Amino acid sequence: MVHTSPLDQAGTGDAGGMNIYVVESAIKMAQAGVDVDIYTRATDPYQAAIVEIAPGVTVRHVEAGPFKGLSKEELPSQIGALTHGVMETFNKLPKNYYQILHSHYWISGQLGWMLSERTDIPLVHTMHTMARVKNLNMAEGEIPEPAIRAIGEEQIVKNAAALIANTDSEAASLVSLYDACPDNVFVVTPGVDLQRFTVGKGKAQARTNLNIAADALMITFVGRVQPHKGPEVLVRAVAEMLAHSPHLRAKLALVIMGGASGSGAAEPERLQALAKFLGVDGVIHFMPPVERSHLPDWYRASDLVCVPSYSESFGLVALEAQACGTPVVATAVGGLRTAVADGISGSLVDGHDPRAWAAVIARLLADPARRIALSFGAISHAANFGWESTARRTLDVYDWVLSRGEESSIKLVQ
Repeated sequence: MVHTSPLDQAGTGDAGGMNIYVVESAIKMAQAGVDVDIYTRATDPYQAAIVEIAPGVTVRHVEAGPFKGLSKEELPSQIGALTHGVMETFNKLPKNYYQILHSHYWISGQLGWMLSERTDIPLVHTMHTMARVKNLNMAEGEIPEPAIRAIGEEQIVKNAAALIANTDSEAASLVSLYDACPDNVFVVTPGVDLQRFTVGKGKAQARTNLNIAADALMITFVGRVQPHKGPEVLVRAVAEMLAHSPHLRAKLALVIMGGASGSGAAEPERLQALAKFLGVDGVIHFMPPVERSHLPDWYRASDLVCVPSYSESFGLVALEAQACGTPVVATAVGGLRTAVADGISGSLVDGHDPRAWAAVIARLLADPARRIALSFGAISHAANFGWESTARRTLDVYDWVLSRGEESSIKLVQ
């Protein structure tokens, strides 16, 4: 994963659910006896070349291009330098040190393809998001993903030994939009840390810990603040709710937790200006991302967690919130239709009309008994997803790939 580091804080810049996915699944694979090296681009000259983040899981920093100033969109120009940097490391390691290459996201997939060609190590790839899917589901005013990305994704699909999709929906998109061979596409659902994200001591204690009023009606958005994630939908939905029910103003709070990302560097300021224009800035609270150790309390303290994304490969935030016992309102797109059990652990909303979102949120806020029922459903639904299962199924894919060759043991690089 070269465009972002597993050491970065999720929820800001280019760091998000994929960072969590790679780290958590790698740790579980290591616990199963498989060593994992994660290669990422060095962005600081003072970074240690090698960092062990857990027993059997090592991050290796590769120097390629300037440490600072390169955007994600500019990284494809550094594929040659990245290939050179990784190959330098490979050449210092014992022969056959790695048996599997596993790339995440299309830029890493391009690097993985180059390395696979040079080493004959088979490549497994996980897209996480796809240009053609995103371009079919854009927010208003959002810039389409460039053709170079779609072309790069096509090349990866053609050259990877296996493709891992998060859901059946994503697997279908790989086949229909990228002409992937169905036999080479495997569905491996992401997971949630069921030891960290729990009900804990409940909402009341979480609100005490965070100094939040016991009677507040709290809606929370967690993620990168960019148009594609849809936080504007919630700002406008809150305005609709208050226009219809002014009495809610005294108790309603929308927390938007996350940082600016990519080309949307000015998005937080734009949303703050929009909230002020709509007259709801007093009930909307913008917060930077918090450490993952503190995140469960924010989920527990919320009445609802909202995920209004325009497309989503899966939606780890939805799963984490549900594991903490909080119902989720999410867009009925992509992996969110798997991550959220509509009517059982939360509600799925068709489209991004703020009036529709306002209606769904308002009904749930007005019905505590319904929220309690959804809370039980959320805990039960999230319990079906664990990183152990993700790791085990990923290892099954590796076994399938290796069974087509001559290797019989696994040591991999991501």
